[in-house]
Order: sequence, then structure tokens, then C-alpha cells
Amino acid sequence: MRMGEEALPTVGLNLSPVGVRSSMVVAADIDEHPGTSVREIAERTGLVQSLVSASVARLRDAGVVVTETDPNDRRRTLVRHAPDKSPREMEVEGIPVDHAVISAFHAGDDEEAAQVVAALETLSARLATDALPRFRAGLQRGPGVSRG
Repeated sequence: MRMGEEALPTVGLNLSPVGVRSSMVVAADIDEHPGTSVREIAERTGLVQSLVSASVARLRDAGVVVTETDPNDRRRTLVRHAPDKSPREMEVEGIPVDHAVISAFHAGDDEEAAQVVAALETLSARLATDALPRFRAGLQRGPGVSRG
């Protein structure tokens, strides 16, 4: 998360590290749960509702998400990713993280940095397809439940 924060340009956004981090967490949760409410995001992420609301507002202003009133409960606001990528998302997706990786892992040269990036990409793929679903399932079962 911190490597991503270091790589993201924040010029003109007036964001603190907490703001960047919470927005990243909120955006990831919305990715996994489109059409979700602020309260549900807060419950899943463990962030306080006011921080989630502020993050949703920032993401909405940047064109990353859209909000709409829940037709079944007019008091709730539902959040989902915008149908088209915002200019901000396209900017962020094109940012290399190499310098942040080199700094974080104290890579001595480009070859070592490339090895670290390759290892992280492998780990990311494994986590996404294998370990994270099992980890999340374990969390949903709760503490003290056999993980068999």
C-alpha cells in the first residue's frame, strides 16, 4: 500500500497519506462489491463511516465512481465504479512503481529491481487466485471456528 502511495501523483489533490490509503481501500472494496452502500463499505473495511464518505466523495469528484440513491431505501446511497475510466484512473494506471519498489526493497540496480517486481507480480497472481479467497472465507467464518 505504501509503495503505491509513493508512486501516485498527488499534485493538486491535497491528500494526506491517510486520505490516499483510505481512498485506495474504498476503491478496492467498491471493485469487489459494486452497488454497495457507504455503511457496508465501512463494515467490510473497518474504516469509520465518515472516512468512507469522504473517500467516496473524492472518488466521485475524480470521476472514478458514481453514486445513486437506493430505489428501495431513499436514505441509502449506492456506490459503483463509473462505467468509463476517468482521466485520473488512466493517469494512475500508467505510472510505473519501479522507483517505489527499488526504494522499499533497497534494490541495488535495474536487474535486481526487475527481479523484485517479477516476484511481486507472481505473488500478486497467487494471492488473487489462491490465497485471498481462502483467507476471506476464513474471516467470514469468524474466530474460533475450525479452519479445517
